[in-house]
Amino acid sequence: MNRAFEKTGVPASMKALTIGLNSEIFALPAESVREILDMVPVTEVPNARAFVGGVLNVRGKVVPLADLRVMFGMERTPPDTNTRIVVIEVDLEGEPALVGILADKVHDVTEIEGASVEDAPAVGMRWRAEFIRGIGKRGTDFIIIPDMARIFGPKEDRELSSTPDERKL
Repeated sequence: MNRAFEKTGVPASMKALTIGLNSEIFALPAESVREILDMVPVTEVPNARAFVGGVLNVRGKVVPLADLRVMFGMERTPPDTNTRIVVIEVDLEGEPALVGILADKVHDVTEIEGASVEDAPAVGMRWRAEFIRGIGKRGTDFIIIPDMARIFGPKEDRELSSTPDERKL
């Protein structure tokens, strides 16, 4: 197994749902995916953090909707016919919680092999490295594996790795 892959906390092989955010491909652990929804009405939450600006009703449950493009410093684009909401289960301080992830497009479920995953480079990245578990390769495409525990973890974890201006979001 690739040593960098071992450090990322991703298993030797990972079944993942691949989604598109802008022109990038991201991978979410397939076992965490609960459902994929077409766009539904989103209720905005006043004074919410920029990356979780609203909630939606998923089978009678209030579920926060996160836009990972904000976390990765990407341009926000309006929803279109390919936009989906991927509902995943994440561990929040030891408790399972449902979170909706806004995706420009849902691609497919794929197997990501450990030998193809490396640590995110410390320099020259477009994305915030502290929120990346690793970067895999499939053919000629790079697949970014986000660290969902870090992204949705305690606010202090995110603040320690952000700039003062980002902390206000």
